[in-house]
Amino acid sequence: MKHISWGFIGCGDVSEQKSGPAFNKVAGSHVEAVFSRSVKKARTYANAHNIKKWYTDAQLLVNDPAVNAIYIATPPSVHATYAIMSLRAGKPCYIEKPLAASYDDCVRINRVAEETGVPCFVAYYRRKLPYFNKVKEIVNNGTIGKVLTVQVRFAVPAHDLDYIEGGNQPWRLQSDITGGGYFYDLASHQLDLLQSFFGVIVKAHGYIANRAGLYEMEDTVNAIFRFENGLNGSGAWSFTSDESARSDRIEIFGTKGRVSFSVYTYEPIRLYTSGKMEDIEIPNPEHVQLPLIKEVIEDLQGFGKCDCTSLSATPTNWVMDRILGRI
Repeated sequence: MKHISWGFIGCGDVSEQKSGPAFNKVAGSHVEAVFSRSVKKARTYANAHNIKKWYTDAQLLVNDPAVNAIYIATPPSVHATYAIMSLRAGKPCYIEKPLAASYDDCVRINRVAEETGVPCFVAYYRRKLPYFNKVKEIVNNGTIGKVLTVQVRFAVPAHDLDYIEGGNQPWRLQSDITGGGYFYDLASHQLDLLQSFFGVIVKAHGYIANRAGLYEMEDTVNAIFRFENGLNGSGAWSFTSDESARSDRIEIFGTKGRVSFSVYTYEPIRLYTSGKMEDIEIPNPEHVQLPLIKEVIEDLQGFGKCDCTSLSATPTNWVMDRILGRI
């Protein structure tokens, strides 16, 4: 069995619980080194997780002969830089979502992956979670009949840090870092999931606004889109709503019923058929990225196949850029 020795570029909140520990839980895999521009962060993370090495120069980590795969867990603006660095060094990479801060950057990553022949995967881990697999099963087995339309509704109050002025707001509100505010960060999971259910979105149009005036980025997004199979969908996102309006639901309407589920809170899946309503609770693993990371590692070891590649992740950036009016 080929052993996968990971180097982490970035050691923030995501790598603490959702992903980081999972790399050591798969047979034939371990974390060898970690990078952060901050000496304190790199050293603290390495010590806390019993990682042998830490770096403050990403190129040194990529060049480390003991590292043969790279996990990129940074803000999206530098995903392309680090991915291309890794791919040109001949080292496969696993990149946090979204793949990049723009559709154009996704194309750059894919071009280098094709030129080098080095695998590139993206952390759209919800595709592999039992909760969403159950939703897909309900849709595919005809429980709600022929699917007619799909609606996304997402509304949350502003975070306390959103009110801070003077450039000290969260990085997700800085377009040069994240790509497009909270929408780019959160809608990416929702849109990728829907495309894993229904195929690629081929048409999309959106309206954006800043209604609350807390920051420069859009805080309200409305969109319509069409999948390659002809199915239509719509979405509404608000990131400065009152607590009473909080919502995290996707509803899929069919000729025999509908199914409703959340993307971030994992509230029970709600199935409506013939006047009946059923709540379905599906637990997820402790480390939510574990099922996908296991697939990635088994692919790299040569006895599995992971379909969550940079090519499959690129349509989501295209859709978001279309909705935001960038392309």
